[in-house]
Amino acid sequence: MPPLLEARNIRKVYHGGGQLFGGEVSETVACNDFSLSIDADNPTFTTIAGESGSGKTTIARMLLGVLDPSGGEVLYQGQDVRDLKKDGQQRFRQDVQAIFQDPFEVYNPFYKIDHILTTPIYKFGLAASKTEAYEKIQEALRTVGLRPEETLGRYPHQLSGGQRQRITIARALLLKPKLIIADEPVSMVDASLRATILAGLHTLYKDFGISFIYITHDLTTAYQVSENIIILFHGAVAEAGSTEKVIKDPQHPYTRELIQSIPVPVPGSGWIEEEIEQKEVEDPDAEVHTSGCRYALRCPAAMDKCQVPPPFFRTEGERAVSCFLYEESPVLQGNDLHEVFRERDR
Repeated sequence: MPPLLEARNIRKVYHGGGQLFGGEVSETVACNDFSLSIDADNPTFTTIAGESGSGKTTIARMLLGVLDPSGGEVLYQGQDVRDLKKDGQQRFRQDVQAIFQDPFEVYNPFYKIDHILTTPIYKFGLAASKTEAYEKIQEALRTVGLRPEETLGRYPHQLSGGQRQRITIARALLLKPKLIIADEPVSMVDASLRATILAGLHTLYKDFGISFIYITHDLTTAYQVSENIIILFHGAVAEAGSTEKVIKDPQHPYTRELIQSIPVPVPGSGWIEEEIEQKEVEDPDAEVHTSGCRYALRCPAAMDKCQVPPPFFRTEGERAVSCFLYEESPVLQGNDLHEVFRERDR
């Protein structure tokens, strides 16, 4: 049986510049050779993490089928999402749902919030009557920690950001999806509500068997909720594996830098003891244009061989690192990171 959703070596290149005026055309590789698969019958909670501009949202949009890859393919149950017919598109939209960063942008300010909940019910034929529809809406709202009597009948501006975001989660839950792609779902929510919303997402994963792809720049929240993690740097995967292992014992130099940058309550202390020495780079964005390891110009351990892209080295059962520091480890075949994640289930 094919995976529910699969990315096969997807790549996204954006072009820009002054071609209309005879200028040079620039090329930005937002995602390069990314592969991942999500099984329908084996729910997982996977984080895709990295700094701003690392390609996280580009990957999310390609997985959702709203952005076409420049290379590679995104498959839903073995079929390219670009080739899905009407019935296939409807099944795909029901099985794969999204939660976006800004909980206000998904609302039409002229409609009460009931509209965002009733529309999917009628569009997908999820209820036989208005009474059944209302019961399903009430159940979904209670599941995400909202009281229907205090929520329904209001306009978006009358609700807090946390309430609006939980309503979008309730909307996704109504469709009984198999996968939810959550793109920075708590970055625009008050800190006091982040834990509540993340706990709600984790409950949907544990109690309802819904897989999650959680997009974030915040490794602390990733550590709280996810089993697996993928670390991106300028569109390329640096390291992937068990969240516990990657966060507590990072192997790629960029992962170490990323974790070292996390603020901690006690000044002077950190998640890892060693200091990460960085090279001084005249052009901070120069690594975007290199054909080899994209982190090489910032990496203190860079070698001549880093002028070519390193493969994924499987340093242990639940870990793969794209770095020549681990070239004595076996090479991961096919770049399918899900093969690494499956180890925890064996």
